[in-house]
Amino acid sequence: MKLICSQSDLNSNLSLVSRIVPSRPEPLVLGNVLVIADDTTQKVSLTVFDGNLAIRTSFNAEVSEGGSITLPAKLFNDIVSKLPEMEINLDVNTSVEDSLSNATLGSEQNIVAILSSPSGKYQLSGIDASEFPELPTINTEEENASSELNIEEQNVCTVLLPVSALTEGLKCCLFAASTELSKQILTGIHFKTQKDDFVIDSLEFAATDSHRLAVVQTPLEVPETSEVEPTSAEESLAKTTNLVKDFAVTIPAKALRELERILVNSPADQTIKFSFDETQVIFELGDKRLSSLKLTGSYPAYNQLIPSNFSRQMIVDRKRLINSLELVAVLAQKNNVVKFSLDSEAQQLFLSVDARDVGNAKEALPAEIIGESIDIAFNIKYLMDGLKAMPASEIKMQLNEWNQPVIFTPVGGFKMTYLVMPVQLRN
Repeated sequence: MKLICSQSDLNSNLSLVSRIVPSRPEPLVLGNVLVIADDTTQKVSLTVFDGNLAIRTSFNAEVSEGGSITLPAKLFNDIVSKLPEMEINLDVNTSVEDSLSNATLGSEQNIVAILSSPSGKYQLSGIDASEFPELPTINTEEENASSELNIEEQNVCTVLLPVSALTEGLKCCLFAASTELSKQILTGIHFKTQKDDFVIDSLEFAATDSHRLAVVQTPLEVPETSEVEPTSAEESLAKTTNLVKDFAVTIPAKALRELERILVNSPADQTIKFSFDETQVIFELGDKRLSSLKLTGSYPAYNQLIPSNFSRQMIVDRKRLINSLELVAVLAQKNNVVKFSLDSEAQQLFLSVDARDVGNAKEALPAEIIGESIDIAFNIKYLMDGLKAMPASEIKMQLNEWNQPVIFTPVGGFKMTYLVMPVQLRN
């Protein structure tokens, strides 16, 4: 295998995939990145797989001799990231070393990759690409066009999602997913489609760690204008997207955080292909592909947790509230609790933190308050996470009593509901 590529292309793509390399790979080849050079397409693909999550990406290069190899991902990435921005040559050689043991075991192949640039040369030992496991696949509609078994019978679903909808949904709920492995189903984001007159019109995202809940609805209209022309397969798929039955699937937050990084530099009007079957989910965007195992089990019926009626309401400037919370948070580092005092007569919100043996802090800001005055306390981090994710200048806070769920929503057209459980105040 011989190729020439730019340091920036190799570095950006290698950084993207190497993030998911397991710290203790089993088998050892999972600690490597699979490098495939295609002399026909003049492209290089990089793949990393941790047994559950896989990312594959590709970029243009001058490939004089095609081939494949797996190289230590972390080491490879560390070297490339420190090289100057210039052309890099990658050559792979396979040599045969004889030893006394080879008399009975045969010859042992030693695969070596030589990475060279005008400033230096580096040699890395690799593992044969044939030892890298096959990535999970899903037989999508175009692949099954001639099959007697249709998609419904195989429990396969494929839709085109606007990048903007996916980006907004992930940004506004990923932070609320649980990190406790004992609650595995809560470590994921629940995706759910909603239909109106037999047409899928929105995608709902939900995440909870049992202390808070974030629910986001984004429209599922595929943009009419896109910088990327759809392929014939995508055009065919777009015609059938709205005929797909409602679906619900829970995807690990870890996988979706990596997807979020893939989407960050993608045009908002582009579309991403999302497919899943009974065990796998796959996202495909241009030269990038992410696949992951689904989370099994029933996701909590979170809509039942959201109150339908409220006796109190407050509207306040979001940025001013965040700034005030950041100020008082300096003294809330021990118990991480902030008290909200809603004064309906003064039409003001008072924030206070009392840190014993350290000091206290108070902030006041104007607010539109409906209902009786009340004192209520929250985990300050939970509040900050939700408020920072809301894309609005003002937020609405709805509540009943000090020990009941509180709802925060952005004022405007964006559909987001953030439920936070209050904490008990101590005298």
